[in-house]
Amino acid sequence: QVQLVESGGGLVQSGGSLRLSCVASKRIVSLYAMSWYRQAPGKQRELVAGLRTSGTTNYADSVKGRFTISRDYSKNTVYVRMNNLKPEDTAVYYCNVKEKGFAAPYWGQGTQVTVSS
Repeated sequence: QVQLVESGGGLVQSGGSLRLSCVASKRIVSLYAMSWYRQAPGKQRELVAGLRTSGTTNYADSVKGRFTISRDYSKNTVYVRMNNLKPEDTAVYYCNVKEKGFAAPYWGQGTQVTVSS
């Protein structure tokens, strides 16, 4: 059983920056990828940024060039640095961790990011 805890959300002015952190309660030996998703009210959850253990990254087109995902395996942590935030970035941001194989992924409880205009 792995618990994920997100932090770093809050209220920020348009154009500002935030850094979100996601800490896993233990090392995930069969780690495949760490990702950030977000969900705004009335909308489906979407992938924001993903990072495979190989180092491969992918980003939603809407955040490409503004968000950067990174990891620190020694701390069982994944980060996303969000620059030049826009009101449309307002959402609950969730950490997601996938293991190799087809096991259900782990999800955090989410952290609210609100960007004011």
